[in-house]
Amino acid sequence: MKGRKIVAVFAALFLAVSFAAVAGGQQEGGSMEEGSGEDMEQLTGSFTVSGSSTVFPISSAMAEEFSKENPEVEVGVQSTGTGGGFENFFSVGRAPVTGASRPIKDEEAQLAADNGVEWTEFQVAFDAIAVVVNPEADWIDDVTPDTLAAIWGPDDPPQTWDQVDSSWPDAEWELYGPTAASGTFDFFTEEIVGETGASRDDYSKTEQDNTIVQAVSTTPNAMGYFGLAYYLQNQDRVKAVSINGSEPSIDNAASGDYALARPIFIYVNNAELADPAVAEFVRFYLSLTDTDIISQIGYAPAPTSMKEQQLAQLEELIEAAQ
Repeated sequence: MKGRKIVAVFAALFLAVSFAAVAGGQQEGGSMEEGSGEDMEQLTGSFTVSGSSTVFPISSAMAEEFSKENPEVEVGVQSTGTGGGFENFFSVGRAPVTGASRPIKDEEAQLAADNGVEWTEFQVAFDAIAVVVNPEADWIDDVTPDTLAAIWGPDDPPQTWDQVDSSWPDAEWELYGPTAASGTFDFFTEEIVGETGASRDDYSKTEQDNTIVQAVSTTPNAMGYFGLAYYLQNQDRVKAVSINGSEPSIDNAASGDYALARPIFIYVNNAELADPAVAEFVRFYLSLTDTDIISQIGYAPAPTSMKEQQLAQLEELIEAAQ
């Protein structure tokens, strides 16, 4: 979850979010005027935001709203996966902002240093990974992390459902999930299997979460996993499996009660903040991380205290860059 353009399936969602956000602009914490520190009409330019398919819906909605107020600024958004996003991010001039569904790895930080890229991490929301099955799978509603580890682990993986639980059907697994470039893959394998990157390899891999939705929704013996927003958008097509009795939801992601809750981020190339368009976009983005816009998309908003702290940090970075 390299270099793919915005997928068309999100267009209607983002338009709906945009209209809702504009219509509710006078709500507490929902003003679209927050963070406007410059004459917005003067901004021009173009740049790309790449990275995690999990963060992609947020970045796309932010880019669309920002472009409404800044029509001379072109913000492209690409769903490349967290790892692919960092590759773009470390190539100076390619992507000054990238989304990530996990923190940067040590080797990635070293690559950034080798390329002269100084960066800052900003948390933009809380997410949860939803484990989903076909709605016809009435034999499974709740699992433990150990059961998921038995299904997805690399050691002698089961080929049929009843090899994991004798009450489940004697039917071959149809498994779908993200590729190894995905931050969701990294987080899931670390939390469930116990080792980052440790996973059975005989499953269908994709960077596009809607592909997983489509496959699971049409395959009775399927299971897959992806970010919470994609599940909330498709509850009529797939069924979420609870973990230890806790279902994937915005509230459970924010509270940490759900086993696969996690923070999600954007990373900013500090030097690129010398570009007023990039600086204003990041300011705009962070100013809305505690609002209903985040929950409308399907994530738990960041605390207001975190937003204010990050905005103050951003202002220092902008001043240093310019």
